[in-house]
Amino acid sequence: MDLVLIESLGVDTVIGVYDWERTITQRLALDLALATDIRPAAAADDIALTLDYAAISERIAAFAAEHQFALVETFAERLAAVLREEFAIAWLRLTVRKPGAVPAADAVGVQIERGIRPEAA
Repeated sequence: MDLVLIESLGVDTVIGVYDWERTITQRLALDLALATDIRPAAAADDIALTLDYAAISERIAAFAAEHQFALVETFAERLAAVLREEFAIAWLRLTVRKPGAVPAADAVGVQIERGIRPEAA
């Protein structure tokens, strides 16, 4: 089992529990670890045989633009479900950070793991 990584992906979305937050877009920073076996892609040098991080990143940006949530938790949960379904990802770890949400912190957020992490072969 290998991991495809996407780190510090910035996306803009409407997110927050306060009324003023519902009228603006805010930047979220995402880190993802996606379980896959990269050996077939590496052997054939073929992107069709692995998780395409560019396509996944584009889907995440589209998801963020299309949806509005009050909670970072809801954003993370729904995004994880979409990615697992659309890209046939057996397991993922997703970290969502909301910079500037708490003045004394660089960011706040959540980290979730969904699915069953495959064992190394």
